[in-house]
Amino acid sequence: MNLATFDDFLKVDIRVGEIVQAEEYPEARRPAYKLWVDFGEEIGIKKTSAQITECYSVESLVGRQVLGVVNFPPKQVGKFISEVLVLGTYSAQGVVLIQPEQQVNKGDKLG
Repeated sequence: MNLATFDDFLKVDIRVGEIVQAEEYPEARRPAYKLWVDFGEEIGIKKTSAQITECYSVESLVGRQVLGVVNFPPKQVGKFISEVLVLGTYSAQGVVLIQPEQQVNKGDKLG
């Protein structure tokens, strides 16, 4: 196991966002959706791809709050640029998104 320090953790900016748009991503090598996530006034809307098709339909995603890492550099995913890493957990049924237990403000920081 590679241990991280608390200072390493502090470098990762994890915020609450709300999915405002979701689309099928048929060109992806593995089944995925394209997501647009609103992280509030300070950060704005960022796009990403997410391999969450086993647990979610496109229609069930819009309006859902999620946690995402907003300070990773953009990454090319096929023909799509991913600007944020939406967090989830690998489970027997597929990737399950991490989300706040209660409705909170967009842009709120994990702490």
